[in-house]
Amino acid sequence: MGPLEGIRIVEFAGIGPGPFCATLLADMGADVLRIERLTPSDLGLPSEPRFDPLGRGRRSVAVDLKSPRGVAFALDLAARADGLIEGFRPGVMERLGLGPEPCLERNPRLVFGRITGWGQDGPMAAEAGHDINYIALAGVLASIGPAGGKPVPPLNLVGDFGGGGMFLAFGMLAAMLETARSGKGQVVDAAMSEGAAYLSLPLFGWRGSGMWNAPRGENILDGGAPFYDVYETADGRWVSIAPIEAKFYSNLIEVLGLTGEALPAQWDRAGWPTLRERFTAIFRTRPRDAWCTAFQGRDACFAPVLEGDEITSHPQHTARNAFVDVAGLMQPAPTPRFSRTAPGIPSPTRATGDGGAEALSRWSVSDAEMAGLRDAGVIACT
Repeated sequence: MGPLEGIRIVEFAGIGPGPFCATLLADMGADVLRIERLTPSDLGLPSEPRFDPLGRGRRSVAVDLKSPRGVAFALDLAARADGLIEGFRPGVMERLGLGPEPCLERNPRLVFGRITGWGQDGPMAAEAGHDINYIALAGVLASIGPAGGKPVPPLNLVGDFGGGGMFLAFGMLAAMLETARSGKGQVVDAAMSEGAAYLSLPLFGWRGSGMWNAPRGENILDGGAPFYDVYETADGRWVSIAPIEAKFYSNLIEVLGLTGEALPAQWDRAGWPTLRERFTAIFRTRPRDAWCTAFQGRDACFAPVLEGDEITSHPQHTARNAFVDVAGLMQPAPTPRFSRTAPGIPSPTRATGDGGAEALSRWSVSDAEMAGLRDAGVIACT
């Protein structure tokens, strides 16, 4: 089910952006077959597969990629696929004998997707790194954090997932569309540092025009503006406001009971400290949920800062079934929505090799071939 039904993807197991890319494609209906290591490695994953949503919606087979027969088997799978996902350092797939050249030789229509921190070339290509390093070099990290404080990592969402896995999925789908016209495959080289920079595209325009030249934490969207920030409430919880436009700001002032009070103008930067002090004091006079009631239907760009079970039980989310129960774990449903080819609820992440035999059968691997590979210790699947 889903708009990508019929598309076949080989995923070489990894962590972070590669699995996220594979999840995006699997959620949209692609038949993703994950190739795991024959000897389990410590990738920092949860002990129970179902607590790793990045593996949902697909089956796997463990393959000995250090043996010629295992490499040949992986090439056979690539020959049957529309796309391939790998997230190793540059040169690893080539040393295994599974680089773009042999894969595209076997399957000229293959879209070979590669995700790394710095890209496949350049002076830093072979260097190790993690999300925080990639967004630091991209110039994104420098813009996030409080005024007068140090840069704050936004989890690993900007580099690994937004700038990495999501851009790789986008690139692979764009390449597959082109393959449908040309009949030729190609390599998609996604670098998390470049993807993170791409996400900050508007900042380059704002800086050039002088709209974003204040220090970190003192600009419009980084917490510098008192009307685009979070505030603590009487019960120690938090609310967010973002009434940038005049009509929404006017509604905010009205709900806060400040209409008619002599306040600095909204865009008077010199008056922002006064506005922040006033907003801070007022928001602390009521519990968070009381403010939710006060702002309901007022069009003031307001939302509570949800945590824990509140996230999945909020009426907006329940009305749209934005979260689904997958094997007892509530998690985001596939998105975006489709009017005609809606994807189904994903299946839970399985243990390595679980269901792999069924998946290989769908990929036209015979029972006899599977049995021979298993007996030789080349693959493991059930």
